[in-house]
Amino acid sequence: MAPETLHTRILDNLKTAILLVESDLKVGYINSAAEALLEVSGSRMLGEPITSLFIEQGDTEAGLREAVRAGSAYTKRETVLTLISGQQITVDYAVSPVLQDNGRTSLVLEVQPLDRMLRISREEGILSSQQNTRALVRGLAHEIKNPLGGLRGAAQLLARELPDNALKDYTNIIIEEADRLRNLVDQMLGPHKVPDKKPLNLHEAIERVRQLLEAETSGRIRFVRDYDPSIPDLLGDKEQLIQAVLNIVRNAVEAITGMASPPEIPTILLRTRTLRQFTIGTQRHRLVARVDIIDNGPGVPTDIFETIFLPMVSGRPDGTGLGLSISQSIINRHSGLIECHSRPENTTFSLYIPLEHIP
Repeated sequence: MAPETLHTRILDNLKTAILLVESDLKVGYINSAAEALLEVSGSRMLGEPITSLFIEQGDTEAGLREAVRAGSAYTKRETVLTLISGQQITVDYAVSPVLQDNGRTSLVLEVQPLDRMLRISREEGILSSQQNTRALVRGLAHEIKNPLGGLRGAAQLLARELPDNALKDYTNIIIEEADRLRNLVDQMLGPHKVPDKKPLNLHEAIERVRQLLEAETSGRIRFVRDYDPSIPDLLGDKEQLIQAVLNIVRNAVEAITGMASPPEIPTILLRTRTLRQFTIGTQRHRLVARVDIIDNGPGVPTDIFETIFLPMVSGRPDGTGLGLSISQSIINRHSGLIECHSRPENTTFSLYIPLEHIP
């Protein structure tokens, strides 16, 4: 076997994306991992400018030309590349100069994708935050509900001893406010019962939500459905999943209808897909259902974006801030997770629910 052939086979079997860039910044070689990462055909890209493979914020060519001129290596961290397809990926890449036999300097680019690691890290953060919040709320609920019970009981006893029935209005206020505060704490805790998991069609739950909110909005919002009919039944609590989806879609409706200048066609897209060999947190699942709820509203305010799944956090003055927290808790109980990506006119809440095997 010729050395060149051996080297090529070795490089093509590496999981790291490798590119060789000639001194004129044209592609001299691209291995299989780089083809897959950059979504290009290696044979078509040979001899093309490196900037035809991706666009990077900043001047990519200037850095590469300086590396050729000075023969110096450099590394870029967490760089966002926009591919020919328009997709964006986050990578680390290292540039190493190599002196060729002809005296010219070529560059070897080693590109390491970070999207998967960043997503896993972000998901672990969301799950950890949710668990910590739940533990905090449980402790807070215990400290609040115990004295509330005593306060309510004392008000009831006092009401029996009052000589004037008119004075019972005051004790009734104490009892009603104690009950209201207890209910608020119960809502913060989320659903009390363990999910009653049974085989169900995910689209039936989503359709229930769509029909309900179409009736509520009386045609002011256009609901678009993009369902994958091949998604198998999953094991889940239908009523809880309906509640989780309803909270998110209702938030989208309220965000759009509350805009001073709503879009010409207020739209909410309901989309379902399956993902294979997908990791949620640290757990890898063979098959996962993804539900995307996409609206063309104002987007999530940047000052609360990192905390939207925490209780009592809301972007509306009249909001309770409990809907997203409850939805996240329900999906967590189904071993899943909710993520959000938002910008004006395009906010996406993605629900990931493992499709467990149904015997």
